[in-house]
Amino acid sequence: MKPLKIAVVGAGPAGLAASLFLTRAGHAVELVERFDHAAPVGSALMLQPTGLTVLESLGLGPAIHAAGNRIDRLFGTETKHGRIVLDVRYDALSGGRYGLAVHRAALFDALHDEVAARRHPVITGLRVTGIREEREGAYLVVEGSDGLGPYDLVVDASGARSELVAASPVAPRIRNLAYGAFWATLDYPDGLVDEGALTQRYDRARVMIGVLPVGRRRPDLPKQAALFWSLKVADADDVRRRGLDRWKATIRSYWPECQPLLDQISNWDQLTLARYAHRTVALPYSGRTVFVGDSAHSTSPQLGQGANMALLDVAALAHALAGHETIGDALAAYAAARRMHVRVFQLLSRAFTPFYQSDSAALAWIRDRLVATIAKIPPGPQILASIVSGTLVDPFAAAGLCECDWLRASAPQPS
Repeated sequence: MKPLKIAVVGAGPAGLAASLFLTRAGHAVELVERFDHAAPVGSALMLQPTGLTVLESLGLGPAIHAAGNRIDRLFGTETKHGRIVLDVRYDALSGGRYGLAVHRAALFDALHDEVAARRHPVITGLRVTGIREEREGAYLVVEGSDGLGPYDLVVDASGARSELVAASPVAPRIRNLAYGAFWATLDYPDGLVDEGALTQRYDRARVMIGVLPVGRRRPDLPKQAALFWSLKVADADDVRRRGLDRWKATIRSYWPECQPLLDQISNWDQLTLARYAHRTVALPYSGRTVFVGDSAHSTSPQLGQGANMALLDVAALAHALAGHETIGDALAAYAAARRMHVRVFQLLSRAFTPFYQSDSAALAWIRDRLVATIAKIPPGPQILASIVSGTLVDPFAAAGLCECDWLRASAPQPS
């Protein structure tokens, strides 16, 4: 395809990665960000082998590994009897796969630093409220100012609250989930939990507390961990009104060892309330606008796939544009490349979430008695590992990627 003039709306991880992929392919890209300064949002996330492979293809593997913390296991117990209700080990699959826990800011920094180093055009302080398509191309409708354009293609990477997808003919139906979570990123005391694991505690499906060691955002900073506590979004204001001390006491009653983390929290501003929703566009493009990441699909965080799916989207989009002569053919190829992987993991997330975040005592009872067994009897461990890795359906070939050699990537480097 001839070089295109492309606008990428949103300078989060998906937008930054899109700018890197598309500029590398020879397109003229402008990043448009609504805030005066692009900045990370949120606490922590898990980079799975899928997302790590995309970052490696951009040359960012060393930077993100230096900032993150390797995770080999997802482990959880219920609080009353200590039953294992989550036990997934990446090494159940051959090849040396693992996850990498990172502060969201570390992922943002790795991508943003590369965009800045390559001097990609970034336009800030503009809220894009719509797309106007004319014969000569697509124009961005910008609040309070003249529009921008024309562009051959607009990439909407503005996230789950995208105004562009909401106003498009392919706007998805949204099902807001009752349960969200309070998150905080805190200094990590050595020995609190297994540093190579995401560790969680459960009381039925109504309470979920987790500790995720996330490494160091920068070498000069201490090691950190994300602490999260699941709750109904509708109850969040009541929890705040009852006071921070009462909330801390609740966590201590389930998990006393979390006290060193709780001691670092002195006000509610240190906690972020995350809200989740299930939504997927039937077709991830409309006219000259293509949707990637959370603007195209979002779900609960139960499988830890969100950022990884967004990175796969932009890799697949760049690959589709490189392999077709017209924008229409390329966007159809992009949709086909991502369709099966997105649908499978959306379905899995819907299926798993009620067992871990819901009011159902029956589902929690089933979970508490079956999960440990499934996690031990083949092919259960292998299936669970492939689900968490994001590879139950191969996402790589359709995105023009080759999965990393994880054994080599994790081998000690010669000094």
